[in-house]
Amino acid sequence: MQDHEYPDVSRKRIPVWDLPTRIFHWLLVPLLIGLWYTSQDVMTLNWHMWLGYTLLALLLFRIIWGVMGTRSSRFSHFLAGPVSVFRYLRDLLSGKSPTHTGHNPLGGWSVMLMLGLLLFQGLSGLFANDQIFTRGPLARMVSSSTSDALTSLHKANFDLLLIVIGIHVLAVFLYWLIKGDNLVGPMITGRKWVAVGEASGFRFASLWWALVVLGVSAVGVWGAVTFLP
Repeated sequence: MQDHEYPDVSRKRIPVWDLPTRIFHWLLVPLLIGLWYTSQDVMTLNWHMWLGYTLLALLLFRIIWGVMGTRSSRFSHFLAGPVSVFRYLRDLLSGKSPTHTGHNPLGGWSVMLMLGLLLFQGLSGLFANDQIFTRGPLARMVSSSTSDALTSLHKANFDLLLIVIGIHVLAVFLYWLIKGDNLVGPMITGRKWVAVGEASGFRFASLWWALVVLGVSAVGVWGAVTFLP
């Protein structure tokens, strides 16, 4: 008799990450590579500045989306208090931490750390200079010593950012290796496998609304670097 394979009815795929959140996440990869590459030569610093403006627009979009976007992307949904983080760490170390549909309590704060570092990177670049030809659009608003100090912090923060990103990638890999929970797949497809009855997923916000938020963010950054100096 021929064996038949039956689908696993104990698991289901639920919507977790909307398209705007996924695009934001993956755009950061080539953007950071481009920012690093264009910072190595004075001849590409103009490109570096434009990539910096792009980063700031994306970050402003993510901040607004974190307040008015899909529930799984909202800060109010994934930022847990210290007690919840402690309990999650305790359960994680004991091997019994539950699976979360979105960010877990510790992952939520790691996201905020990376967003904060990225935001500082972008904002400090507006006041930075290369001590030769190029300076940020807002550098003239501060003294030369302040601009030099922000330039040093801008460079040091990028190194710190690379370390935090490296820890983030390692944590994602260990989470998959130890817990068997694939965090990369849902950030590509937007959907995650969970046990039936475990979670219900999220209703995604309108893509038109995402385009409006992105447009507002882009205009906001353009206005700041054009009219504030």
